[in-house]
Amino acid sequence: MTQSRSLLAGLIWTSPWWLGFLIFLLAPMAFSLYISFCNYSMLQPPVYVGMANYSELLRDEVFHKVVANTFLFAAIIIPASTVLSILLAVLLNQPVRGQAIFRACIFVPTIVPLVAAGVVWMWMLNPQYGLVNQLIRTAGLEGPVWLESPQWAMSALVLVSLWLIGSPVVIYLAGLQEIPQQLYEAAELDGAGPVGRFRHVTLPSLSPVILFNVIIGLIGALQVFAVPFLMWRTRAGPDRAVYFYTMYLYDNAFRYLKMGYASAMAWIQLALILALTGLIFWASRRAVHYSRT
Repeated sequence: MTQSRSLLAGLIWTSPWWLGFLIFLLAPMAFSLYISFCNYSMLQPPVYVGMANYSELLRDEVFHKVVANTFLFAAIIIPASTVLSILLAVLLNQPVRGQAIFRACIFVPTIVPLVAAGVVWMWMLNPQYGLVNQLIRTAGLEGPVWLESPQWAMSALVLVSLWLIGSPVVIYLAGLQEIPQQLYEAAELDGAGPVGRFRHVTLPSLSPVILFNVIIGLIGALQVFAVPFLMWRTRAGPDRAVYFYTMYLYDNAFRYLKMGYASAMAWIQLALILALTGLIFWASRRAVHYSRT
């Protein structure tokens, strides 16, 4: 009887959370799955069309373009941000004067509102008076047309995205500080130099953190929206070079009012993220070393 009362009391106290989960997450997800099989514009009731939305996506050339753009961006930004953030974390982990200031300088961009960051970078990448091209001109070179060129638009987005890597750097810093100093001392006694200690001690010890950041980075890259939307607005960039999956999903939902089509895109996106995350976990099972201490 006491256990039943305790269970009832627990359910009562947690009922606000369960209600919120049901109303604001589970029910919308179920409705989204349902309308992905419907023709629904919000102006009229949903009309069931079966797999028509999914089959239309397979024939949609714009869909093919945004999928290719999204995977290209992910293939560039994930390795680049991983390498750069690990190197920055290693440098920021060194005991030097002003260490806290350097760490703050790396992390501060991540707390800048994306709207402000987008406006600032649009100014900095302006081909006539932008700071980036002015710095390039001081070297005697002519800067590219960053935002209007199909060849350079993706590079501009990668540059802005790398400016926002403060969060993974902080996570790598925390991981570095958890590595026992004895491991470095043992490696040094075995004759390992700085590169050897980094390769045989730092990277294996950081492997769980690297796996975490790669997965978070993959999810973020496949959902990239805010920065390209702010910088190129509704233009999708030159030749749709920076038109991504979530931007096309947004346009279908709120510009064209094709809610069923957009919902089908959302469920395909979820399936892709789950499949790629599972693939990464499977592929990394021998490369990730978890501490058993």
